[in-house]
Amino acid sequence: MLYIIASQFFFASMNLSVKMLNSLEPPVHAFEVIVVRMGTTLICCVTYMIVTGVPNPIIGPKGVRTLLVFRGISGFVGLCGLYLSLQYLSVADAIVLTFLTPITTAVTGSLLLKEGYSVTQAVAGVFSLLGVILIARPPFLFDSITAINPDGPGTTPAQRLGAVGIAMIGVVGATGAYTSIRAIGKRAHPMHVMTFFSLWCTIMASLGMVVFDIPAVYPRSWRWSLLLLMVGVFGFLAQVLLTLGLQRETVSRGSTGVYIQMLFAVVLERLIFGVVPSLLSVLGAMIIVSSALCVALTKRVPTRDSTTDSTA
Repeated sequence: MLYIIASQFFFASMNLSVKMLNSLEPPVHAFEVIVVRMGTTLICCVTYMIVTGVPNPIIGPKGVRTLLVFRGISGFVGLCGLYLSLQYLSVADAIVLTFLTPITTAVTGSLLLKEGYSVTQAVAGVFSLLGVILIARPPFLFDSITAINPDGPGTTPAQRLGAVGIAMIGVVGATGAYTSIRAIGKRAHPMHVMTFFSLWCTIMASLGMVVFDIPAVYPRSWRWSLLLLMVGVFGFLAQVLLTLGLQRETVSRGSTGVYIQMLFAVVLERLIFGVVPSLLSVLGAMIIVSSALCVALTKRVPTRDSTTDSTA
């Protein structure tokens, strides 16, 4: 669980770097950010496996190659769904929708992997989602409190509905990614899992830039280069820690831990941008921390594969 919590810190730092990067002129398209982030991850993974002598650094071990490919494709769908939904959704709304993933992964883990799912974990998941909503305060739930439309001017209801649909596709992709990582377990090295994910993301995002004729934006200042480097490095560290954590936890317990990213985001935004969290944000953060601790301290529910999970 500690691996997953640490990964969320680096994810929050990466998202903060992306936010700062988008504030520069000219802005960087989401596909280019994906290419840079996942391309850096791909190079790091392959280099590490070659240097340390991990077998089959490119094609992965036998028996799980299909799952690795599925993890790469579903991971790209999840990442792409998040980034594309931000075109017509506010960041708060998009984050709230992505945090539906732990609920859906708990269901798939129970149905497909026959994992145990206790009442305590279910309650913690629901309360954690409540904490995320209190922090994000999406306008469609807090219309009387939020007077400003964060989606930006000119956004029509049809565009917003389409963006929500894209975000839901992203949730499906993230669910497949989380479930496939748990299904792979320790049969593949964590770097194999990350290599397939980064490879497919890099290929698909590059093809997207070509198909949609999206021009690449090149660095024009040291700050631009530093932020882009931080996106790649933080994304790599976050993915390593998340993969290690998910391989050691059940899907339901592991995915619940990602809620703490909202807490890190609130703290980092306060330190970097001077944003003072509201009372609702503080309350939501307390709920998230309490729920994460509850899940971390809860004994794992026995499953049919409990003995297999403990082997290398």
